[in-house]
Amino acid sequence: MKNNVKILSGCKREIELIIEADEVKEEFEKIVAQFSSRAKIPGFRPGKAPVNIIKQRYYADIKESLVNELVPKVLSTELKAQNLNPVGMPVVSDLHFIEGQPLSFKAQFEVWPEFELPEYKKIKVKKKNISVTDKEINQSLEELRFRSAQYVPAEGRGVHDGDYVVIELKGNDLKIKKMLPTEKRLMLAGHPDNEEILNNKLIGMNPGEVRNFTIDYDKNHQNKRIAGKKIEYNLKVISIKEKKLSEINDEFAKELGEYESLKELKEKIKKELISSKEKASKGEMAYEIMKKISEKLSIEVPETLVEQEYMAILKRLLSSRPQEDLKKEDLEQLKAEGKEKAEQNLNNHLILKKIAEKENLDVSDEEVHEELKEIAKANNLPLAKVIDSFNREGKREELRNNLLLKKTVDFLVEHAIIEQSVSP
Repeated sequence: MKNNVKILSGCKREIELIIEADEVKEEFEKIVAQFSSRAKIPGFRPGKAPVNIIKQRYYADIKESLVNELVPKVLSTELKAQNLNPVGMPVVSDLHFIEGQPLSFKAQFEVWPEFELPEYKKIKVKKKNISVTDKEINQSLEELRFRSAQYVPAEGRGVHDGDYVVIELKGNDLKIKKMLPTEKRLMLAGHPDNEEILNNKLIGMNPGEVRNFTIDYDKNHQNKRIAGKKIEYNLKVISIKEKKLSEINDEFAKELGEYESLKELKEKIKKELISSKEKASKGEMAYEIMKKISEKLSIEVPETLVEQEYMAILKRLLSSRPQEDLKKEDLEQLKAEGKEKAEQNLNNHLILKKIAEKENLDVSDEEVHEELKEIAKANNLPLAKVIDSFNREGKREELRNNLLLKKTVDFLVEHAIIEQSVSP
C-alpha cells in the first residue's frame, strides 16, 4: 500500500492511499463468494450460479461492500502507523476502483494542533481584598425574608399589587360570537407578564366582584390562539392572599430551622458571602492567568471542534432571548460573540490539557464519585440515580475530563504570584 500525507493547513491533513491490486482482488473475491452463497437466481441452486452472472447482477452492491470493508480498515491502520489522531470522522473523496486494478482514494481530516507551552508558573496576578459589609449581610437577610414570606388570606380589602389572586376569566370572541373556555387560575397581581389592562382592572377588586373589559389583540401577538381576535372578558375575583413578611429577629432565624439566634444566622451569611467572593476572585485570577498564557501562543484550533462548540454556545445564547424580538443585527452580533467564545474555550481547553499532561495531573475514581455525590445533593436526587444516569448516558468520562480541567486551573492559581490589591 502506498500513501502520501499532505498538510493543507495548520490542523487540516489529506492522505492519499493506494491499495495494491492483489489485496483488493482477494477482498473482492471473498465478497463475491458471499453474494453467491445468498443469491437467489432463477435456474440455479444457491451458491451454484456462475460468478459472471453474480457480478453482473450485484456489481454495484459488491463494490459498495468492498469499499465499506476495505477503506475504513486500511485508513484506520495507516493513520495509526503514521501516528495521526484525527479530530472527528475523516471525509473520503476521489475514490477510484476498477476490477483487477489497485483501489485509490483520498481522505481529509483534522488533527490536534502541536504547540510548545510558554512558562505557565509564577504568572503575576492581582487578588482583590475580600471583605463583607453590614449592608451586604442585611441585603442577604432581606432576600431570605422575602423568600420565606407566607401568603395569608387578605381580609377587608381589595386586590393590591403583589397579591396572589385566584380569578375566574370568561372570554367571548366578538368577531365570531363564540364563548371561549372558562379559565380559573392563580395569578400575581401587577406582574409585568400579565396583560396591562388585566392588571389595571384587577387592582381594588374584592372577592366575588365582577368586572368586564375588552382586548383587541394584535395579529402578531405571541399567543397564536388569540392573535388578531377581539375578546370581551368577564373577570371575577375568587380569593386574595397577601404576602406576610417576618420581622428580622431571633425568632426569624429559628424559623429557618438551622440557627439559634439572629447573630448565628448573620455569621453564617458572612461566611457564605466570603466563600462566594473567594470563588469569584479565584475565577478572575484564573481568567487572567489563561489570558496571559494564551497571549504568548498562536494555536490554530480544529474547525470541526470550533463549529461544534460554536453551535452549542449559540444555542444557549438564543435560548435566553425571545426569538420574536431578535433583530438581524443582534443575531449577527450573537454569532460573532459565539464564534469568538468557541475559539477561546477550545484554546483554553488545549492549553489546560497539555499542562495537565506535563504535570502528570489526574482525577481518581474517588474524586469522580465525590463529585457525583455533590451533584446528587445539589439536585436533591438519590446518588444511585445520578450514577446510573451518568453511566447510561456515557457522561462519566466527560465529568472526569471537566474535573481534570478544574484541577489544572487550581494548579495554575496555586503556582501564580498573587499580589493583593484594594477593592474599588
